[in-house]
Amino acid sequence: MSQVSQERFPAADFHDFDTLWFQISGTLCNLRCNHCFISCSPENDSLALMETAGVLRYLEEARQLGVKEIYFTGGEPFLHPDILLILEQTLTYFPASVLTNGLPINPERADRLARIADSSPYTLELRISLDHYDPDKNDAVRGKGTFKRILAAYKRLYDRGFLPILTITEIDEYQNPEQKDIDRFDKYVQLLNQAGVGQPRVKIIPIFEMGMLPAPNRPRTVTHEMMNGFDHSLLQCSSSRIAAADGIYACPILVGEERARMSGTSLEAAATPCSLYHTACTTCYVTGMTCKNY
Repeated sequence: MSQVSQERFPAADFHDFDTLWFQISGTLCNLRCNHCFISCSPENDSLALMETAGVLRYLEEARQLGVKEIYFTGGEPFLHPDILLILEQTLTYFPASVLTNGLPINPERADRLARIADSSPYTLELRISLDHYDPDKNDAVRGKGTFKRILAAYKRLYDRGFLPILTITEIDEYQNPEQKDIDRFDKYVQLLNQAGVGQPRVKIIPIFEMGMLPAPNRPRTVTHEMMNGFDHSLLQCSSSRIAAADGIYACPILVGEERARMSGTSLEAAATPCSLYHTACTTCYVTGMTCKNY
């Protein structure tokens, strides 16, 4: 990352506060994926689990500010001891999405999620992460045996009426740029079809060179010239913020980065333009990346 002063970087305007994210489990995760952009693992407590009372307070402020949807991420969100209670409360006022590796979703938890979704006025979306349609290539990134367990969790939710979004990173293309798989999307659809899923949903996201991955050899940041005439609303940081245990950050990719910290405790105070200082901002600018479901 460039060490040039922050004033040299352009800022993304802030428009309507559409989306609030929660780094609900901090950096605690049951897996140790070798491309994780914030280096989550079973031992990483650099970002703590959020206190339930704090989450509920932010939800009330979000309701007052007119926020339209809520996302929960981590770490692994289902490691938070009160995640199901929090989801019940959230779905009273907002549609919600949870980004999970799926492994903590056993049959009992899947049943509970289905009951929560069925009794709520708003929709509950679940996104399950995978890294390749080939079991060996996935397990090389996520850990031995995770491929089968992830697909089993996906099917478990599908059988209970959910339509989970299978979310894949471009880690294989990053590691093997000369072997770009132009048919990969169709292959994931086929994978789900073969597992008995009749309505597969797939999202592919780019790699961010940070966290577990080495920093790029030639860091590139967004320039003022790049933002001339650019529609700021195309950047998710123009309409969303993420709450963590230690404050509010500009976006999920930069949670924990002090320079992306927008406020200590106030969502309203964080709803201001943010600096596009990080090389990850360039990834979003170039690819149109959004952490949201669509």
